[in-house]
Amino acid sequence: MNISLNHYLLLSALLFAIGFFGVLLRKNTLVIYMCLELMLTASTLALVAFSRYNGTMDGNVFVFFILTVAAAEVAVGLAIIVALFRLRQTAQVDELNALKH
Repeated sequence: MNISLNHYLLLSALLFAIGFFGVLLRKNTLVIYMCLELMLTASTLALVAFSRYNGTMDGNVFVFFILTVAAAEVAVGLAIIVALFRLRQTAQVDELNALKH
């Protein structure tokens, strides 16, 4: 079976939709953060698929830069989530209101 560009784009759209609905429906900050990372990964999958379809390496090289920035983003994002958890003793978004003390 030959896997076409449509298959890659369908998988990318499915992963992006799962991440999007996870961000909208979940209340835990860590789960929301993982869903945001899933959305980023879905967009990079589409970029690689288009690069493969066009026969160039431009998209693949760009993905390495995206993954490098994403690794730094994960480190900073998890540090913020841990700091919020230590400050408020919760990871639920509903309870993380800046106006409450």
